[in-house]
Amino acid sequence: MAARVLVVAALAAVSLPGTPAGASPSTAPAAAAACTPAQVVTNGGFESGTSPWTQSSTTVITSRTGQSAHGGTAFAWLDGVGSTHTDTLSQSVTIPSGCSSASLTFWLHIDTAETTSSTAYDKLTAKIGSTTLATYSNLNKASGYAQKTFDVSAFAGQTVTVAFTGTEDSSLQTSFVLDDIALNTSGDTTPPADSTRTPAAPGYTVSLTSNTSGTGWTGHESVTFTNASSTALSEVYLRLWDNYHGTCSAMPITVSNVSGGTAGALSVGCTALRIGLASPVAQGQSATIGFDLAITVPSGADRFGYDGAFVNIGNALPVLAVKDGAGWHLDPYTNNGESFYSLAADFKVTLDHPTSLLVPATGTSVDTAGSSGRTVTTATASKVRDFAWAAGPFTKISGTSPAGTAINIYSVSGISSSNSQSMLTTAKSAVDAHAARFGAYPYGELDAVIDNNYWFGGMEYPGFVLDLVSTTALTHEIGHQWFYGIVGDDEYTSPWLDESFTDYATDLAQGKTGTSCWSSVSWASSAENITNSMAYWDAHSSRYSTVVYGYGKCALHDLRRVLGDTAMANLLKSYATSHWYGVSTTAEFKAAAQAATTTDLTSFWTTHRIVG
Repeated sequence: MAARVLVVAALAAVSLPGTPAGASPSTAPAAAAACTPAQVVTNGGFESGTSPWTQSSTTVITSRTGQSAHGGTAFAWLDGVGSTHTDTLSQSVTIPSGCSSASLTFWLHIDTAETTSSTAYDKLTAKIGSTTLATYSNLNKASGYAQKTFDVSAFAGQTVTVAFTGTEDSSLQTSFVLDDIALNTSGDTTPPADSTRTPAAPGYTVSLTSNTSGTGWTGHESVTFTNASSTALSEVYLRLWDNYHGTCSAMPITVSNVSGGTAGALSVGCTALRIGLASPVAQGQSATIGFDLAITVPSGADRFGYDGAFVNIGNALPVLAVKDGAGWHLDPYTNNGESFYSLAADFKVTLDHPTSLLVPATGTSVDTAGSSGRTVTTATASKVRDFAWAAGPFTKISGTSPAGTAINIYSVSGISSSNSQSMLTTAKSAVDAHAARFGAYPYGELDAVIDNNYWFGGMEYPGFVLDLVSTTALTHEIGHQWFYGIVGDDEYTSPWLDESFTDYATDLAQGKTGTSCWSSVSWASSAENITNSMAYWDAHSSRYSTVVYGYGKCALHDLRRVLGDTAMANLLKSYATSHWYGVSTTAEFKAAAQAATTTDLTSFWTTHRIVG
């Protein structure tokens, strides 16, 4: 994704220490247990009354007028009195042992009658146990809800209290409104012996029919997969990523009538659905699950949303989560960047839609006549990690790059013909520049949807990108076809492996050498590394773009200066070839770089904070 960081500043945000306050050896689990991913906050949306929350008064958990819920009808309203006042809200939770990842999230809205721009008169403190996670104040007022995310993995194996305290001074109200509080856990701390990534070689077959506007789709999806691991598979997880954009009581993505297994509980904010398989799948064996699928696209110029008559449908198809030596990867959705981690798969997707709507999509598409006034678009894609599409009365222009890649530009209303032509020219140049450096583009045609209302700048999917009218951003998103698409990575754990590499590739495609760009580096803390996960960047969102995009690409420019231009070019070409349709890791890239030079790179990795 092209970086366009939205920062909701906290008055004071305190990073979690390595050892939680008050912890002692006696509170730690004696031995790591297997982790069952779970959401451990009960009634986090306050839709089931007040239990088991403890509130300072019966008016804290409410649905009264004056404020609104993030989802559903109920919420927690602290303060808002306009005189000296304190409200509290708390719940005791047990974070399972054996889980390597635990993330506390909540949605917060602040409005105030205070007029100051410098003094924090009224404050809300968020704590877990005795550790303060953050303090917010009247200075953080905002027109809507903002999600806050904190890594609380250090508290695994403990029972702790999640608590919020709001205090007001003697005059002028400030309201702190909380909703949809969750604490998701996932990941084994004791990896099984077999680190093979599975389920492998998925094949997805999807048939969907849209409503008249393209904002609603219903139909069926099935997926066949093979167990590559020596450990039998008794379950799989589907990622319903776009449920992040709704609530568990009103989900944009719904799965029903499962065949080949039994649907279990939803977890991780209703974005992970466990399917218990009908029978265990041994190594080398295959199985198929199927289900009915309904997709409801929300309003908004987003990667999943509609902007007027134009609809984007990214991350809407349920895809299989990955299991490896760390267990099932069930990370939460992040709006800062990407959480998506999937293995290369084949897709055949049939989309029945009104003929008035053009439907650009991942893969190669063929249109046939449907029932009266409708068209059936059949898109097929091989070895891709996801499938995305759009629908709307786009203006379409097409061309072919000098190296032979077919390119289609789909523009929303308001994009001039000259800007559309400029984006077509950029796409032709970019796809060939990247292909020359890293290997031939393998996905047939390339579709780009252009809309200047995208708050995020741009977004990548295999063979399909969303973008502003921007030469740099479009070159970047097309670069993601190699780094994320062809050379995969765990985007939540190691965002630098796609964003830093793609920004570096963008510089090269535009003739930029990154001269002296490392000289402007200034670290915010000793905990800040280029290789940090999205759990860290969600808690330090104002630094994400600067470090992962800026410092990351500058580190690769510096590595090129150490290795030499030819050696660096050969390194990246051979690295892409050896990980073609596979998954890269920081450790593997560092090993490949070290093998390309006789210079000891240990101090280079340390200086550039490339850890792993």
